[in-house]
Parts: sequence; C-alpha cells; structure tokens
Amino acid sequence: MKTLLGYFGFVLILGGASGLLSGWLGGFRLFGFVRFLVPHGHETAGYAVLLALGVLLSIPAARRG
Repeated sequence: MKTLLGYFGFVLILGGASGLLSGWLGGFRLFGFVRFLVPHGHETAGYAVLLALGVLLSIPAARRG
C-alpha cells in the first residue's frame, strides 16, 4: 500500500509541477492528463493543490517503519 501511495504521490507531484511550469512558461505540457483534474480558470491554484496533495501522499510512503 505504501508503494502505491508513493507512486501516486510522485505522479501528482510531477503533474502539479508540470502544470505550474506550463502556466508560467506557456505551452510546456509534460502531463496532459492533469488538465482534466483542474477546473478552467483556476489552473494555478489547482496545480498547486495537486502538488501539495502529492507531497502529502508521499510522506507516509517515505516513512518506513
């Protein structure tokens, strides 16, 4: 279960960072599927939430014990 959370968190971190970079640099799309997760008009906040959620999911996966 921790491994699955780790992979899912990693994908969310990369997707959120990719979305933020896309908004700031323009046209840079690495993970195109995340645009379906974020409502139109709230891209920056939505990608920041995806990034934070990915970090929060990766924390328990990183703790081994």
